[in-house]
Amino acid sequence: MMESVGQEGSRWITTVIMSTALQNHEVSTILQSQQHRVRYSDSVETGSVIFSLSGVAFILADTQDLLRTGEEQFLDRIQKFINIHRNSFLVLSAALHGPEEWNIMFRIQRRFLGSNLRIIPVHNTAETVKFMLTIAKITSKPCADDIRYKMAVAKAHIIEKSPVWEMLQQYQLHCN
Repeated sequence: MMESVGQEGSRWITTVIMSTALQNHEVSTILQSQQHRVRYSDSVETGSVIFSLSGVAFILADTQDLLRTGEEQFLDRIQKFINIHRNSFLVLSAALHGPEEWNIMFRIQRRFLGSNLRIIPVHNTAETVKFMLTIAKITSKPCADDIRYKMAVAKAHIIEKSPVWEMLQQYQLHCN
């Protein structure tokens, strides 16, 4: 169950836990075609995709389905989902994000304001998979550590080249 991360440009492969309801979904097919290890579970929330080694969870929703089935039931599912998952994302799909779709997104944002839920609007399955994998990869331990290191090096470089840093060094020389 180890994530494989190598040099820049090498493929990143991980294990994904998905709701059994997504077994025949296009997201599952794409993840499997990219060699990710997909496992299905009845014990996770319907429509959820979990990258356990990265600590992120996504719940997939289509705005048209929400309009047909009713928002309140879906909002209860989201509440249950964010109570379980610390880093949770709602992937809200619509072929076109028109006024009705943006209104749904606004109502969801207002309802969960201050919670750990982040909403990602997408247009298609390829975008959905791309966003999920990007977030999961950058939050995975080896990649997150690498990003933290690169940011620290960049910060140190910026500080060293700063005129304020030079002034502090000169001041320190004069004080000694």
